[in-house]
Amino acid sequence: MALNEKQLQEIKAAGEDFLELRRPPEAIRSKLDLIYRIEGQSVLVYEVRPKWDNPAEITETPMAKTTFVQTQNVWKIYWMQSDLKWHNYSPMPQVKSIKTFFKVVDEDAFSCFFG
Repeated sequence: MALNEKQLQEIKAAGEDFLELRRPPEAIRSKLDLIYRIEGQSVLVYEVRPKWDNPAEITETPMAKTTFVQTQNVWKIYWMQSDLKWHNYSPMPQVKSIKTFFKVVDEDAFSCFFG
């Protein structure tokens, strides 16, 4: 089932607040930036930068993901490990709100999202 309009509005508000806190200064955003994207039941946070061997090509590297589980009314949190697979974020595997997800990613207490 798709996210409802209220959830989409909450995601956009929380996502924009997160970007306001975490995006690099405007002067370097062509070299490093952050975005979030809604994909089905999930919200993903990406690092965006030019490809190292072809600066004309832009790469988007996923770094954090949350998926809404409607039956439990929770957002499950995942992080991308070096094996390029999503893994449960064991310090806090789920949260009740999308705002809390973005807060967990921003704080990055275990250096899983920003290294």
